[in-house]
Amino acid sequence: MNEIESLRDLDAALESGAPLTGRRLQDLDLRDHEARLLSRTDLDGLVVLGGRLSPELDHHLRLHGALVFPTDPGAPVNPYRASLYQPHELYAGLAEHGYEQTPDARAYGWSREADPHHDVFVTLLRAIHDDSVSDALTEFVGDVPVVGVMGGHALTRDSDAYAGAARLGHTLASSGLVVATGGGPGAMEAANLGALCPSHEVVSEALGRLAGIPSFRPSIGAWAELALEVYDDVLPLPLQDSAVRSIGIPTWFYGHEPPNVFCNGIAKYFSNAIREDGLLARSTAGLIVLHGAAGTVQEIFQSITPLYYAEAERTLAPLVLVGVDHWSREVPVWDVIRALSSERGMGQVVHLVDSTDEAAELVLSSRA
Repeated sequence: MNEIESLRDLDAALESGAPLTGRRLQDLDLRDHEARLLSRTDLDGLVVLGGRLSPELDHHLRLHGALVFPTDPGAPVNPYRASLYQPHELYAGLAEHGYEQTPDARAYGWSREADPHHDVFVTLLRAIHDDSVSDALTEFVGDVPVVGVMGGHALTRDSDAYAGAARLGHTLASSGLVVATGGGPGAMEAANLGALCPSHEVVSEALGRLAGIPSFRPSIGAWAELALEVYDDVLPLPLQDSAVRSIGIPTWFYGHEPPNVFCNGIAKYFSNAIREDGLLARSTAGLIVLHGAAGTVQEIFQSITPLYYAEAERTLAPLVLVGVDHWSREVPVWDVIRALSSERGMGQVVHLVDSTDEAAELVLSSRA
């Protein structure tokens, strides 16, 4: 129990009598444990990441060899957080003060303001935040197989394609897979929505309600408020009583894309590179790519690289592009994929299909 991320684990560590040397206390409120910690001197190499503690305890820990990492009280995010974000957390204050005052919008502004000044402290906090989120994501998903669903943010809620993406997400999640997306609007929101819904009937009801505000443009606030209302109805059980079905992995790098709310947990990053790599690497059950533009194309080619260089005996997860006309003519990447795969093992697992039903069948049959 080297990493201690809850007060319950801290109690167990203190009661065990084992040295605290080398432990990591992450994002804990230590004020009620102060007397017990002040009585300990076996603190060399103890690392305290954020949390809350008095100046007296801070001094005592440092005096006996502990490392206490500071935070920025003005930062809109907790860089040492030990859990994924929840939808109402990122959109806190939305109804009262508008989107611009939510933690999500403020985090983007905080990050952007630091860049022109080359603020090394903010850069450090962002890096620590993203590593903490990665750790939390790994623990949250566990060993459940993950299928990635990629697609652009422009898809509107009142379109047939949005409904198709939602039904795709529901089919995959109902078959025991965690559906992970880039966590934004459009196709990403649709797949997360479908995955989160407990039944086809709930999917249909949610689609009908969401169509009333089809896009996050021109008003992110109205778009998100309606989504939160639907989310509260779709997920009536407490998170701990529900299986993980839907994960969003968005980034503040794309400030124009607000996160969608239809997720059991949201792993939001400052670094788009870390976010992209983590999303694709976790898609162990396969990757389905819906219509998209530049960002989606980047994800396609990033996912091809490990398939291209994979060892011959390795079992590869499928990569399925949906939309023959789109990926052959409008955004013609399929010819490149086919050329790269002609003499490689990846040629057996890359597919171009015309429907989400075909895509789901390919992914699910690969696991049979």
